[in-house]
Amino acid sequence: MILEAAIKRFLLFLSRNYSMNRAAKKWGLRYGASRFVAGETIREAISKVKELNAQGLACTLDHLGEFVRSREEAIESADYCIKTLNAIHQAGVDSNLSLKLTQLGLDIDATMCHENMCRILECAKQYSNFVRIDMEDYSHCQQTLTMLHELRKEYDNVGTVIQAYLYRSESDIKALQNVPLRLVKGAYKESPKVAYPAKRDVDNNYKRIIKQHLVSGSYTAVATHDEHIIDYTKRLVSKYDIPHTRFEFQMLYGIRTQLQLSLAQEGYKMRVYVPYGNDWYAYFMRRLAERPANVAFVLKSMVIK
Repeated sequence: MILEAAIKRFLLFLSRNYSMNRAAKKWGLRYGASRFVAGETIREAISKVKELNAQGLACTLDHLGEFVRSREEAIESADYCIKTLNAIHQAGVDSNLSLKLTQLGLDIDATMCHENMCRILECAKQYSNFVRIDMEDYSHCQQTLTMLHELRKEYDNVGTVIQAYLYRSESDIKALQNVPLRLVKGAYKESPKVAYPAKRDVDNNYKRIIKQHLVSGSYTAVATHDEHIIDYTKRLVSKYDIPHTRFEFQMLYGIRTQLQLSLAQEGYKMRVYVPYGNDWYAYFMRRLAERPANVAFVLKSMVIK
């Protein structure tokens, strides 16, 4: 356990390394990254979405990007989000869009970020599509929720993510009643001052916020690969007679694929988070940190190549 925790901390440290991210763009999707990332181009991503749709799985596409350091890069990221929405519509696939506010310049200029989001939401509105704002680390939490509040004044096709490991999550969900939320455990390394350090406490809080949002009548996406949480959700919706149209399960591309198919076959809505693009490095490092055993898979692929 001590070794696994050390590996996780190291991988999360690497995920924030700008130089490594630049180098990764030159490598391409090798050394195991293609297991978790659907491709580098829109065409590759749409092709994967078609395959998943054919298996009864809905999707959400995310053009990866976190290390945005200029207005030009932020505007370019927003343009790519719009290209993604256009591609989804043109291909006729079942997919939403997910994005990060830091991609759109949140750390550079909040007003510009808001303008970028409005452009994206206008495009999504034309296609009757939905946009999910991914939650980032704790330092961006309140900024994200403030931005969401402003956007919801004009757009109802936008929601966000709440992370169960944060102490503040229950109060945030109360304030976000009737907003479509994706509920997750959380993938960033946070201080015990703001987040539960023990897995048991995170799991218990996760169950609390799932029940809180579902029972309130709000649309809820339960994003987990944990079968105990999935079974808890099934029991909960049965007990409170919550229709399948008011919630869905979500999982990451390349992880627990058989479980994804099983849930779809059972009649549950199952959505796969499908990331793509050449700025995949930070996302890939976090996936390895979540399950350090995946490092063995990466090392094996390096040897084979």
